[in-house]
Amino acid sequence: MNNNQRLAGKVAIITGAGSGIGQAAARLFARAGARLVIADINEEGLRETMELVSAEGGEGVFRVVDVSVERQVRELVDFGIASYSAIDILCNNAGIAGKIDPLEEQSSEDWQKVWGINIMGAVFGTKHIASHMRQRRSGSIVNTSSIAGIRAGAGGNAYSACKAALINFTMTSACDLGIDNVRVNAVCPGLIETGMTKPIFDYARSLGKAEKLGNRAELRRYGKPEEAAAAILFLASDEASFITGQAIAVDGGNTASLNMPGMKF
Repeated sequence: MNNNQRLAGKVAIITGAGSGIGQAAARLFARAGARLVIADINEEGLRETMELVSAEGGEGVFRVVDVSVERQVRELVDFGIASYSAIDILCNNAGIAGKIDPLEEQSSEDWQKVWGINIMGAVFGTKHIASHMRQRRSGSIVNTSSIAGIRAGAGGNAYSACKAALINFTMTSACDLGIDNVRVNAVCPGLIETGMTKPIFDYARSLGKAEKLGNRAELRRYGKPEEAAAAILFLASDEASFITGQAIAVDGGNTASLNMPGMKF
């Protein structure tokens, strides 16, 4: 893929960049000319991502961050501004799946953990970058939601609920910030093979049912991190300059039907 340096001169913060979609986005952003501020709770993963970014000819800095802690997110934003003077793009990508227990057995602790990372991490990032982007009258924020936030069947209760909340927060914050030319959008990946979804893939393969992975999508396959990252790159770039408040499914057509490929009636 030739990204034609469409992020040349821009600086991007990407959370959850130590693996999966965040790592793929960091590589694509580096290839497109962006300087990076990457964050994750996994330092080893961040160092791996930095090596990949360097291999793409990119440059960046990293910081270990727990996005559920507001102080750490505020310090990440300050760190990014101190490192590169200005931040053009924020990708609120960090997330966890949480447990998939029967409803009656779900703990408040698990709900709070999933909610803290998946929604509050994005709230904190948006909150603390907002004044900086408003002052510059420019900026793009891209949140990583999920098709689990659009319809049931793609995640547990806590995960699905917070991803739905993230879609709504994307819309409300887009309305808050649009007057200052700051765009806020979300991508909603379907089944993508990442570290977070590895248990699903491992389980299917252990049963000899790997060929069924992704069979609910109209394209009859699961996705790659790079495919979700490409949508993030588009929304972050000036090519999406008139797009805000949108949640774009990157799911092989999964949400185009009733989870029954080919069945439209």
